[in-house]
Amino acid sequence: MSEDTGHRADHHGFPPYEVAPGEAYMNANQETHFRELLDVWRTELMEEVDRTVDHMKVDTVHCADPNDRATQESDMGMELRTRDRERKLLTKIEKTLKKLDEHEYGYCESCGVEIGIRRLEARPTADLCIDCKTREEELERVRG
Repeated sequence: MSEDTGHRADHHGFPPYEVAPGEAYMNANQETHFRELLDVWRTELMEEVDRTVDHMKVDTVHCADPNDRATQESDMGMELRTRDRERKLLTKIEKTLKKLDEHEYGYCESCGVEIGIRRLEARPTADLCIDCKTREEELERVRG
């Protein structure tokens, strides 16, 4: 769950989707909203990856001082771990966009119920309803 931490639609210039009374769940308007949100998020992540690559090309300096070299390697390692998490998130975004293409977005992969607009606003790549996600996390804690 941490991959999406802090992500909200309004962070990307998208106001949260307002469901009209009687509006059908995951209709064309909702699909469009989430597709645009995911596209912007994907673009931002890809730009970050490009910046990191450029930064690593430009800022990689051979430091004579072992402390400076250790700091530089530590910084690069942290940056690479961050980019790896973002790469995994990009894969999740692509999977989510495919679900939108197939009109399967917004439904729990485990039990099939609606995930819900508010949960999807908080975690656009969510593929489990809150009950199934809670159960999954409890099992992970038990397994260690």
